[in-house]
Amino acid sequence: MPTVAVEKDAFFTHLGRTYTDEAFDELCFEFGIELDEITSEREEAQKSETVKLSKEQIAALSDTVVYKIDVPANRYDLLCVEGLSRALRIFLGDQDAPEFKIITGEPTAVMTVKKTNTDTIRPFVVSAILKDVTFTPERYNSFIDLQDQLHRNLCRQRTLVAIGTHDLDTVEGPFTYDARPGSDINFVPLTPDDRSFNAKELLEFYETQVAGKHLKPYVPIIKDSPLYPVILDSQERVLSLPPIINGSHSKITLNTKNVFIECTATDLTKANIVLDTVVTMFSEYCAQPFTVVPVTVQYEDASGTIVDSYVTPKLFVRQERATVDFCNSLIGINISASQMQTLCNKIQLGPATLLENDTVLEVTVPPTRSDILHAVDIAEDIGIAYGYNNIVKKVPSTNTVGGEFPLNQLGDLLREEIGRAGYTEVLTHGLCSIHDNFTALQCPIREDLAVSLSNPANIEYQVVRTTLLPGLLKTLQHNKSASFSNGFKLFEISDVVVVDKEYVMTETIVGTKNVRKLAAVYAGPTSGFEIIHGLVDRIMTLTEVAPEAEYVSTSVKKAQAEEEQYRVSKEGWYYTIAPLAADAHEFNMYFAGRAAQVMLTKPGSSDKIRMGTFGILHPNVLKNFDILYPSTVMELDLELLM
Repeated sequence: MPTVAVEKDAFFTHLGRTYTDEAFDELCFEFGIELDEITSEREEAQKSETVKLSKEQIAALSDTVVYKIDVPANRYDLLCVEGLSRALRIFLGDQDAPEFKIITGEPTAVMTVKKTNTDTIRPFVVSAILKDVTFTPERYNSFIDLQDQLHRNLCRQRTLVAIGTHDLDTVEGPFTYDARPGSDINFVPLTPDDRSFNAKELLEFYETQVAGKHLKPYVPIIKDSPLYPVILDSQERVLSLPPIINGSHSKITLNTKNVFIECTATDLTKANIVLDTVVTMFSEYCAQPFTVVPVTVQYEDASGTIVDSYVTPKLFVRQERATVDFCNSLIGINISASQMQTLCNKIQLGPATLLENDTVLEVTVPPTRSDILHAVDIAEDIGIAYGYNNIVKKVPSTNTVGGEFPLNQLGDLLREEIGRAGYTEVLTHGLCSIHDNFTALQCPIREDLAVSLSNPANIEYQVVRTTLLPGLLKTLQHNKSASFSNGFKLFEISDVVVVDKEYVMTETIVGTKNVRKLAAVYAGPTSGFEIIHGLVDRIMTLTEVAPEAEYVSTSVKKAQAEEEQYRVSKEGWYYTIAPLAADAHEFNMYFAGRAAQVMLTKPGSSDKIRMGTFGILHPNVLKNFDILYPSTVMELDLELLM
C-alpha cells in the first residue's frame, strides 16, 4: 500500500477539524485507510540506519508531527493532502463532492504528435492547462509529491506514464510531441541547470554522476532507443525529455500562474487516469476552482495528414450499477434502498438513482474514482459509508467443521507419492498462446473448447490452457542445460479451463468450468514409455481403482495375476488401457502406434469413460518445443476419480 506523509497541523487545517491521535486513528479505520506511524523529520533521521547526520544537523531538522497514512493502492485520489482531506471532508458531511468543469468556448492549445516517430518509443500523450493557479510553498511541495507518488504507483516507475508540468507563460504554443535522435535534442535540464546537454550526453551524465543518481533508474527506459521522445513549443524549445527530466526553461516556480501538464505514455488509459488525477487534485487552487482548460491532441503521419485527434482531459463521469440485495448480502446488513442511496454521497458516488422498482442502485462515478470497476467496489464503499463498526456481529446459522476439499486433498496426496517416484513438481502459467495449446501439439484448434481472451496483453496469453502439457514441455525447453542422462521427470497437478455452456453459478451462466488435471513427462536417452505407463498404474493403485481382469491377464505373469485378489480397491471401480482412438483430439500429438488411453468404469455403470491419455510424443511436437530428447507424457482428469 502507498504511504502518504502529511504534516499533522497542516492536514487538520485542510480538514477543518482537529483530532487527538487516537481519534484520528479511529477516523482512518472508519474510512478504510490506516494511520501507520506518527513521527517527525527529526525522529526519522535519528532512526535511519543509512543516513548518518551530525548532532547539529539533526537539531536543525523539524520536529513537526507527521502522520504516515497507508492508502489503498488503487485510490490515486488519496495520494496527496488535497485529495485525502477532501475525501474525508465529504465522508464527514462537511463538504459536497465537487463538480469538475472543462472550460469551453475559447481556443484550446494544440499538441501535435509526430506519430511515425513516437510510435517507436512512447506513442501516446495527453495534456491539460490549469489557469490562474495560486501556489504557496506547501501547495508547490504537494504538487511535486503527487507526481512522485503517481510515478511510483500507477505509472510503474515512469515506464507506463511520465508526467511533465511547465510554466505556460514561459513557452509558446502550439506544442509538438516528437521522437528524435538523442544528438539532435539540446536543452538545459532541471538537473543540472547550469549547462546545456544533448540527450545522449544527459543520459550518460545521469548514469555516472552523483548529481543525477535519483534519475539513473529511468535512463534504461529509453537509452537504447534510436529515437528519444521530446516535447517542444513552437520555438523549438525543449519542455521535457520524457520520461527522464523537464527542461529548466519552463520550470514551475511559486510565481507560476498557468500550468501546462503533459503526460506521455505507452498506455493511453492509464495516461488519462493520471492526467485526471492531477487536474482534479490541484484545480481547487485555480481562480475558478475545479475548472480546467482542455488541450487538443492531434496525430500527424509522415505526410503531415491528421490521422487521429482527441481533447483532453477526459474527466470521465460514468454510471455503474449494483443490486440492493447484492450490496446488503455482501456487506452483511439489511438497509433500505433509499438509505443506500444517501450513503453514496459520503463516498463520492452520488448522486445515485434507484431503478427497477428500487431494486437496482445506479451510482455516478466521478473522474477521481477510477478504482470503481465492479458492483463489488460499490458494495465495499457502501460498507465504508455505513460504518464497519455498525455491522452487527451474528452467529452463523449453521455450525460446521472446516475440512479440506476432497479434490484438493486427493491432489496433495498424489503430489507426495509422485514426488517419491522421482518426479519434480512444476507450476506453470494458466494462460498460453493458441500456437502452444493446439498447433505446437499438432492438435486441431478448437474454439468450442478453449476460453479466449478478448484483449490479451501479448501473443503468449491468448487463451486459458485446456491442457497442462504445453507448460511441462516449455519447462523442458528452458532447462536444456540440465542433465538428461538419467531421464528428466516433471509433473503438475493444476486446473485447466474449458468451455461449458451448461455450467451455472448462482444466477449467472459462466459458460466455462475448471477441470483438475494431472500431467507428467519423462524425457531422456530413451522414450521412457514404460516409465510413464508405470506411473499411470501407480496412480490408479493409489486411488484404489482396480485394473480389469482382461488388462491384468495381458500385462502380468500368472503368479502376479493371482496376487490381484489381495489388491485394495473400491467396489465397482475399474480401469483398463486401450489403444488411442484415431479420431481422438490428441491423436497426432503422439508417435503412431505408441499411444494409449485410460478407460474408467464407475460403480453402477457399464460404460467406459476416457479418463486420459499417455504415449510417446511425435518428433514434430518435440521440434516445435525445441526438445532434444525423446519424451513420453501422460495426462489424466482427476475429477473423474471423485
